[in-house]
Amino acid sequence: MSGESQPLGSLEVALQHAARLLSSRPALAAEQAAEILKVVPGHPGAQLLLAVAQRAGGDLPAALTGLEELCRRQPRWAEAQFELGVTLGGAGRGEAAIAALRSAVALKPELPDAWRALADHLAGAGDAAGADQAYARHIKAATRDPRLLAPAAALVENRIPEAEALLRAHLRAHPTDVAALRMLAEVAARLRRWRDSQTLLERCLELAPGFDAARHNYALVLNRQGKAAPALAQVEQLLAREPRNPGYRNLKAAVLVNLGEYAESARIYERVLAEFPQQPKVWMSYGHSLKTTGRVADAVAAYRGAIARGPTLGEAWWSLANLKTVTFTEADVTALRAALARNDLDDEDRLHFEFTLGKALEDEGAYEESFRHYAAGNALRRQSLRYSAAENSAFVHRSRELFAGEFFAARAGSGCTARDPIFILGLPRAGSTLLEQILASHSRVEGTMELPDVPQIARELAERHDSKSGTGFFEAVGSLSSTELRALGERYLEDTHHLRKSAAPFFIDKMPNNYLSVGLIHLMLPNAAIIDARRHPMGCCFSCFKQHFARGQSFTYALEDLGLYYRDYVALMHHFDTVLPGRVHRVLYENMVADTENEVRRLLERCGLEFEAACLRFYDNERAVRTASSEQVRQPIFTAGLEQWRHYAPWLGPLEAELGSVLTAYPEVPSDVTMELQKPR
Repeated sequence: MSGESQPLGSLEVALQHAARLLSSRPALAAEQAAEILKVVPGHPGAQLLLAVAQRAGGDLPAALTGLEELCRRQPRWAEAQFELGVTLGGAGRGEAAIAALRSAVALKPELPDAWRALADHLAGAGDAAGADQAYARHIKAATRDPRLLAPAAALVENRIPEAEALLRAHLRAHPTDVAALRMLAEVAARLRRWRDSQTLLERCLELAPGFDAARHNYALVLNRQGKAAPALAQVEQLLAREPRNPGYRNLKAAVLVNLGEYAESARIYERVLAEFPQQPKVWMSYGHSLKTTGRVADAVAAYRGAIARGPTLGEAWWSLANLKTVTFTEADVTALRAALARNDLDDEDRLHFEFTLGKALEDEGAYEESFRHYAAGNALRRQSLRYSAAENSAFVHRSRELFAGEFFAARAGSGCTARDPIFILGLPRAGSTLLEQILASHSRVEGTMELPDVPQIARELAERHDSKSGTGFFEAVGSLSSTELRALGERYLEDTHHLRKSAAPFFIDKMPNNYLSVGLIHLMLPNAAIIDARRHPMGCCFSCFKQHFARGQSFTYALEDLGLYYRDYVALMHHFDTVLPGRVHRVLYENMVADTENEVRRLLERCGLEFEAACLRFYDNERAVRTASSEQVRQPIFTAGLEQWRHYAPWLGPLEAELGSVLTAYPEVPSDVTMELQKPR
């Protein structure tokens, strides 16, 4: 008996020795595994070890051959399916990798590495929801501490309040538990409390710098806050260790978009699509990068590629419509109607189909049916938002109270004196992209994008003086010293510096929502130009109503909200015209269309720029443009869109009613707006 057991013991010792060599000397590990297989042909453990060693040594074809044979012989071995998935991924066969990894977690749900690899590949394939769920399962499977099993289960099942309460209780007793810190950061991210998530992940990485899963989360959270440069630094660290990780590469492509590196982003998407050719969301992301760089025909092909692979992906259809230059065919309209007739579309896809069919029917001149679809899409989007017109009015009212003439006079000389930024603000669809393109055609001006930096500073100020009354922002601004105001201006310049690719002394920030922060902008950057892009209220508001925005414009999904928002905007801008005369330069879109050269000259003069004829040939500028008007500003000015809203006038009564005197007085400001402070609605 003892003689029979000795070979088995020697075999196990040999396998363990070979396994220990894997990380440091994979070639030697492969040799030992091969020797074992000579003695015990077909031994599953040795065959698996050999394949892993071959992969570690760079011989992917041999590793795949061995793993595929092993999985045919041992189809229910989860670890073999996992290694096959990882190897397929390394060989660039992304979709086959996903299939193998799904098999692994189905066979053995407690495999944390398999869940993590699956999450990475789903992220690389553009399946954000699937990746999030797989990452959550990874967290649960990786949790060894029994005290974290309950919050992990709650997180997987999306019982967020329960998960948060359990994790906070655990961390009070164990404040340095990095697994719990990462889980709580995930909770904060699910609640869109990005700053909290960032702080937790920073603490996590301080305690465990090698915690790559936390670093990946950290990069995601930074990017979602518009902090693309530091996010890229984190992704590069991850890619240095796992250069072929599809989740990391996909994230890098998304970060590069926010850095204005669209061509490089497109190249990454091209490489990802070579591995995941059947993934419609990656095709769609690729199309976005192509569109932004002006490769319109290629963008159309990419969006069509997404639709071919995912016919019910509503966002791909809307991306095509949103080019504003594509005419849908009869077959397209039939497909759109068929999609909306399905009962298995989720709301996100359905609302995109509604907007797309609205655009297709508008192009056909079927305005009544077009409006019905625009209205249906808006109603779906509006029900998922928490926007309050009353809260916006209250904010405007408090702004007019705080930012009085004497308030600014007491702070004269404060702030950063730099003149670099040119702020273009107002409402979306008011001609701001046109003004940006005109200015960016000047040799001394660089166009960037809609920058999130001013809203981010405003949010941080509000959090600094958090109050239930919602007055934290105003309390914080009122307490800022001259030194602090200068520091905020300098911070803005520093945070936006990475977007400046040229030596031009001026750059543009065209975030339209910055009109709510004109007082703050003036205080921290008193010499920066501020341009108010304004358009006829009916034309502007209806153009917003038929535009589905990716994010950030929650007031545009109900005609009543739009009317009230436009009134508040006019009231606040008139207030600044009164207390800071001449500070804001206003450009009426209709005037720019009617008398382009004189309006351009006035605009350039206000920005301290000499006239350049290139600004009149703005449509020749090949710079990247990210907004919905990207293709329109690559054409000469046209008047067709000025009166487009009149086709829909019979159904715009709610908008007209809320606009009231602002509509009838346009472009003047009516007396009820110019009166002393009104009580907010």
